[in-house]
Amino acid sequence: MAKPNYSFEKRQRELAKAKKKAEKEAEKAARKRAGQPEAPESDDADAAEGHPPAND
Repeated sequence: MAKPNYSFEKRQRELAKAKKKAEKEAEKAARKRAGQPEAPESDDADAAEGHPPAND
């Protein structure tokens, strides 16, 4: 019976992770070039940093 090649599997996972990260960065750059605002991570993030809520 063949022995599993764990280092190959790990390398494949790392490559997939790097590819996903690169795609995400490219999408972010494309949104920035198009002038669209970035999606806020959460409204609570500003409150946690001590920023007052924005009044529109």
